[in-house]
Amino acid sequence: MAAQTAPIARAAGTALTARMPNPAVVIPESDDRIFAVAAWRESPYFTEAERAALALTEAVTRLSDRADPVPDEIWDEAARHYDELGLAALILMIATANFFNRCNVSTRQPAGAWH
Repeated sequence: MAAQTAPIARAAGTALTARMPNPAVVIPESDDRIFAVAAWRESPYFTEAERAALALTEAVTRLSDRADPVPDEIWDEAARHYDELGLAALILMIATANFFNRCNVSTRQPAGAWH
């Protein structure tokens, strides 16, 4: 989830999903990887499968940025690493984070207000 929510927040131009509870507390994750998500393309900390998931996350989050929002290359790379169930889970996770991000932005909920 950490690998998904940070690029969604960055791509959507908000800090809202970046302030979600940190799954690294439950699933141990190195600080290097958590902090490197914002620069995942340049970072050495992610596998090819994680990079494919992050690329898909950005494409699905930024649908209006291009004529072909989720190009075949991005989808095909994700499909190379994830089976049908894995792709469905990724899409649902991305959509859920985007849903909450958009609800919070539209109702002007500040990041971390739920604390």
